[in-house]
Amino acid sequence: MPVALDVDLDGRLPDVVEQAAYFVVAEALTNVAKHSGAARSAVTVDSDGERLRVRVTDDGRGGAHAGKGRGLAGLADRAAARGGLVRRA
Repeated sequence: MPVALDVDLDGRLPDVVEQAAYFVVAEALTNVAKHSGAARSAVTVDSDGERLRVRVTDDGRGGAHAGKGRGLAGLADRAAARGGLVRRA
């Protein structure tokens, strides 16, 4: 599946932040590929100087939620372990 990537950062981030972002994106794209029926997706990464924002979008059927036992719950747990959060748009 094609993935458009748009990264707007001024430099490297702390290793722990980069690692968490990598795994969140990898798991999100895995979920897109396995469950959404999407033909394409996009990853956008930027920062306001204090917070890293990572957005993963796709043109699939939707329906993902962060209920217990779901893939998004694992993403939320990984982000929370580093002081972050996952929101579904």
